Amino acid sequence: MDAAISSGLFQDAADVLRRNDMGGWTRAAPNLYPHQWSWDAGFIAIGLAHLDTRRAAEELRGLFRHQWRNGKVPHIVFNPHAPPDSYFPGPEHWVSAGLFPDAPPAPPYTSALCQPPTHAIGALKVFETAPRRDRDAAVAFLREIYPKLLSWHRYLATARDPEGSGLVTIYHPWESGMDNSPRWDAPLAAVKVGEMPPYRRRDLGHVDDPSERPTDEEYARYIWLVQEIKHARGDEASVYENHPFLVKDVLFSAILVAANEALLRIGEIAGASGEERAEVSARVDRGRAGLEARRDAVSKLCLDYDLRAGEPVGVRTVAGFAPLVAGGLGEGRLGEMMEALYSEDSIGHPGLRRPLPPSTSPGENRFHPRSYWRGPVWPVMAWLIWWSLLRAGEHKRAHALRNAALGEFSAGHFAEYYEPFTGEPLGSDDQSWTAAVVLDWLAHE
Repeated sequence: MDAAISSGLFQDAADVLRRNDMGGWTRAAPNLYPHQWSWDAGFIAIGLAHLDTRRAAEELRGLFRHQWRNGKVPHIVFNPHAPPDSYFPGPEHWVSAGLFPDAPPAPPYTSALCQPPTHAIGALKVFETAPRRDRDAAVAFLREIYPKLLSWHRYLATARDPEGSGLVTIYHPWESGMDNSPRWDAPLAAVKVGEMPPYRRRDLGHVDDPSERPTDEEYARYIWLVQEIKHARGDEASVYENHPFLVKDVLFSAILVAANEALLRIGEIAGASGEERAEVSARVDRGRAGLEARRDAVSKLCLDYDLRAGEPVGVRTVAGFAPLVAGGLGEGRLGEMMEALYSEDSIGHPGLRRPLPPSTSPGENRFHPRSYWRGPVWPVMAWLIWWSLLRAGEHKRAHALRNAALGEFSAGHFAEYYEPFTGEPLGSDDQSWTAAVVLDWLAHE
């Protein structure tokens, strides 16, 4: 990329993060997402690390101030100053403090769900990117955040995996971060919705075409699952026994493996005990083994597993590259991943505007190029695949993917997602995590 264009794009991305800065934390986007989202914060910290070490550290420090007593990091920390009708379901729907015994004091309120643990990856990036003058502050930050990260990962490895499979169980499609992906169609269709108070969706007011968002039927099931979690008051054993939606999420699990690798490095810097480091190392191995147990012999992808139905979820999406994200692959399995990634079911599809991973394979019947997680290209997913290629030693492929991804931003949009065949920006604009990964790509140059 031309140096002048690169410099201008870097400044534009930095400006997005500055405009979305709420004073110690970053809203996901100006209108549709006025709160702090958990896995967004991990990516945002990666971007902020290239601007200001202390501000990047504060992004994660601020999120973890609202960590639950059982170690869970909530998927939303609600902005108490946001207009009450700006987002649904908002804090008044969750009323977490008081209803859930492990919830932190409020305000601000939090949700009772969680999201993929990108935080250790972000925390390590803060340290690795810190200039020499900020190195002591970065080390102090790692020492402060390490026990909180350890508690968070322990929660996922125990409460969310009582079987010891190495795979994390999610209670709601929102926990995956890939809300309406066809990964969840079959498990969600089995959910029977009961009586609920009336509600009004807010998300449809931010798009021109309602087909880009989940259907009303899907949304009703989303809200019903929230009601069921509230009914259980967050009791993990009760949810595991009675909740109608329980799925082993392979991408969530792979991100946890990568985050545990980052946590091992953080533990070394923070002076963690040998016992704790052995515990985390064992979870890396268990997670990778769990993912390999979910390998599909036909597609070579990794498939989610529906615990209620007792069967894998046979849908080809970007989540299928979970083993690549988890890392540690042997030559043969890495070769399978590369063959699948560059096939016509993914990056190699001839109709794509750029060779970037669509969120759902164009070969799937439920592929939709404009509908949220059913087909569009998400910059954060492209970043995750790029980062995983680098870790796997696939530097030439990583470089090509990065260059293709940066080509999406020539028009000045930092969109939530992009139409894969035309490159049209879709969803919310000025998306913080999109700007953040652009900063990291440009800094890598």
